Order: sequence, then C-alpha cells, then structure tokens
Amino acid sequence: MTTEKVYDEEAYELALKKIRQLIRQNPAANSAEGKELEMLVTLVEAYEEIYYPLPFTEPIMYLKSVMEERNLKQTDLIPFIGTKSEVSKILNGKRELTISMIRNLAKGLHLPVQRLV
Repeated sequence: MTTEKVYDEEAYELALKKIRQLIRQNPAANSAEGKELEMLVTLVEAYEEIYYPLPFTEPIMYLKSVMEERNLKQTDLIPFIGTKSEVSKILNGKRELTISMIRNLAKGLHLPVQRLV
C-alpha cells in the first residue's frame, strides 16, 4: 500500500522557510505570529513523521555515544541486554531494544529511559 502525499515537497519547503522567518522574529507565544509558528511547526512535524520517519536507530546511536564516552565495550552491555549475540544485534540495528533491556540499561548505566525508547 502506498501513501499519497497530500502536500507536495514544494509546500513543505515553503512551510520550513516560513518557520525560519518566524523564528528570527522571535514572536510572543500568544501573538498572531507566535500562533502561526506553533501551527506550522505542528504541521511540519506531522508531515515529517509520515514521510520522513526517524529510524529506530536513534536510541542505538545514543547508546553508542554513551559507550564511547564511558569507554565501554560490547561485553560491558551483556548484563543489561543479554548475550554477546544480542548485544551485537542491537548495536548493529538488526534488533530493537526490548522494554526489559531499556529498563536494565537505564537502571544499570543511569541513563534516561526516554533516550532509549
């Protein structure tokens, strides 16, 4: 099943341009410009969520950056994720983190849960 774009890329680019213009103006939140900015951002976010969804690798990228900062190796994640094979699959994007893994990583490495979801 293919999803047809209701708005084309040109309209999307125009909305982004208008958002940049409004941000430079730094309007008050309850002003007409502030309300327009909020509306456009909401629309662009919804459009991007449909047509440019972020891959689930964002939590993995965060986890990799934590590993680098703390000089952790893949084997250091085994207590939180499971086997060496599971750790490898997670870090290579072949498998998503489970709720249990997220809880274990958050608690064991003192990481914010929302960064792992």
